[in-house]
Amino acid sequence: QVQLVESGGGLVQPGGSLRLSCAASGSIFSVITMGWYRQAPGKERELLAVGRSGGTTNYADSVKGRFTVSRDNAKNTVFLQMNSLKPEDTAVYYCNAQIREVGANWPKLYWGQGTQVTVSS
Repeated sequence: QVQLVESGGGLVQPGGSLRLSCAASGSIFSVITMGWYRQAPGKERELLAVGRSGGTTNYADSVKGRFTVSRDNAKNTVFLQMNSLKPEDTAVYYCNAQIREVGANWPKLYWGQGTQVTVSS
């Protein structure tokens, strides 16, 4: 069984910064991709950033230049550094990961439980 546990959400003022963390644990053989999504009330879940095992990253236009995704592969952890936060960044933030479990032939997609980020003065 694999679990993703997120941390680091909270309330921040406009222009401020937050750093989210997501740690994968369990019977892990390999982690292929780790990424971040968010979902605001009444909106669809939006892909923000992806970090691949080879080190490449991709970002949504809405966060490019403000958010940075990084990984600690030794700890199966992904981070999202969020700077210059705006009220429209308010949402529940989710991490996900493509993980191949020990003994499995193919990777599966796992999701964290979500963490609330509120940007407000």
